[in-house]
Amino acid sequence: MEATTCIGLPAQVSPQCRVLVLGSMPGMASLQAAQYYAHPRNRFWPLMQLLCGVEATLAYPARIAALNAAGVGLWDVIGRCERRGSLDASIVRGSEVPNALPALIAGLPRLQAIACNGGTAHQLFMARIAPALPAADGAPAVWALPSTSPANAAWPLPRLQAAWQPLADALQG
Repeated sequence: MEATTCIGLPAQVSPQCRVLVLGSMPGMASLQAAQYYAHPRNRFWPLMQLLCGVEATLAYPARIAALNAAGVGLWDVIGRCERRGSLDASIVRGSEVPNALPALIAGLPRLQAIACNGGTAHQLFMARIAPALPAADGAPAVWALPSTSPANAAWPLPRLQAAWQPLADALQG
């Protein structure tokens, strides 16, 4: 399969963001719909309903607004890459161009945590973004959380909810 250039979606973040959820690069269904977590079997939106009270069946703009109002922002570690298919494993290594996360993070004074949605997002964040962040006592925590992708079928929704509970806890504090 020939690799295609994938260009990610814009950040969906408000200045009141307390938890920034970072994926790696949206899958093809999300890129085609121009919506984060658009694949019908991705558990992200049902999980946000459980953890943050964001109704998963709302129209996309309303879900984003409710998520932002709850203190959660969305973006991806990768802004552009070459990929053969939709999975993280299909990303052509070395083709990744990271998003301008250090600048975004610097502009979020309430940010408490960065939640990496899946191992690839966490690995890329730690390798490509974390070294560019200032080391500070008040630096946000970085969490490696299990992917909500349908490819991560070993993690049913109740198990994901338990693993992602720190997100809800951070929003309560």
